[in-house]
Order: sequence, then C-alpha cells, then structure tokens
Amino acid sequence: MNENSPSATPIGLPATAPSTEALITLGGGCFWCLEAVFERVRGVLDVESGYCNGQTPSPSYEQVCSGQTGHAEVVRVRFDPAQVSLQELLAVFFAIHDPTSLNRQGADVGTQYRSGIYTHSPEQEALAREVLAQAQSALGGRVVTELLPERNYHPAEAYHRHYFARNPEQGYCVFVVAAKVKKFEAAFQRLMRESQSR
Repeated sequence: MNENSPSATPIGLPATAPSTEALITLGGGCFWCLEAVFERVRGVLDVESGYCNGQTPSPSYEQVCSGQTGHAEVVRVRFDPAQVSLQELLAVFFAIHDPTSLNRQGADVGTQYRSGIYTHSPEQEALAREVLAQAQSALGGRVVTELLPERNYHPAEAYHRHYFARNPEQGYCVFVVAAKVKKFEAAFQRLMRESQSR
C-alpha cells in the first residue's frame, strides 16, 4: 500500500476527524440580500453567491437573469453547527424574505428569484422539512418554498461577492438590501456576530 494513499491512516488515529462545518444552500430573491444578512450571523464561516437547480452548465449572471436556465439565485452558507444551528439559520431565512411569493421578491420577478431550500444530506432534508411544515402552519399553508437536494451548482461571478459591503451607496443596496439587514438586526440580536451587536 502506498503510504500517501488516503486509506493509509496511522494506527491509533481516527480515519476521519469529526466535521465542525456544515453547508446549506438557500434561495430567497436576489443573492445580494441573503449574502449581506448571513455574513452577519455568528457561526457563519462563509457565504458564497451562486446559481443552482437549473439545466445549463456553468451559467452566467445574464443567462440566469433571462429565466431560461432554470437556476435559482442562491447563497451557499458554510457554518459551524456548534455556534449556530440549521434551525436558527432557517428561522432567519424565513424572516428576511417572503416565502409566500411565487417566483418573486418585491420588484424582482422571475423563476430565478424563487424561494428554495437546497439540502446536502438526507438528514438536512428531514430537518428542513420539519421547519417548512412549521412555516406552512404559521402562514396558513401559503408557503411556496421548494425543498430539494442541491444540484448543478455554479458560483456567481467574483463581482457579486460581498456586494453590499462593497457597494453600500448603490441604489438597490440602499433601498432593498439595507432594509433586509435592518430587519435581521432588529429581530435576531442574539444571532449577530459580536463585532456587529450593540
């Protein structure tokens, strides 16, 4: 056996270290809004904007915006479950967008703006299904959020990364993204990063 082989584990050490990270993919309108909020949540390690669950391989922003690729605008949220649970992240998700609005968030209209939870394991899907059922009950069965395994994910172009942080005076950021951030800060003080909590 090659000593550099992945299966060559030193005696006495576990084959794999326990994971301290998890990943969930969420769609709830423009990814600039979701990124700006989840970057403020304690325990979130990284937020990446992208596109998922469409047909076209490696789509561009312009292709996705045309509505022809079938993709949703999403954020991949990498987090530490010891600091923030998936249930808490989904509570934030349902609070900062309208899950009863089909293929639309405010003035953003199209299937790319649909509400969706895109999971990375059967366990995640089961938990998300419970949270989704609670949201349906609370909102009179009007929730249109789709729940599917993530597939055909492609990261968004580099200029979308940290968009709100880099463009706070841009019109959409002032009137739309900032409002979502303020809503999160008002409702989820306990989940804010220490550097941002008051």
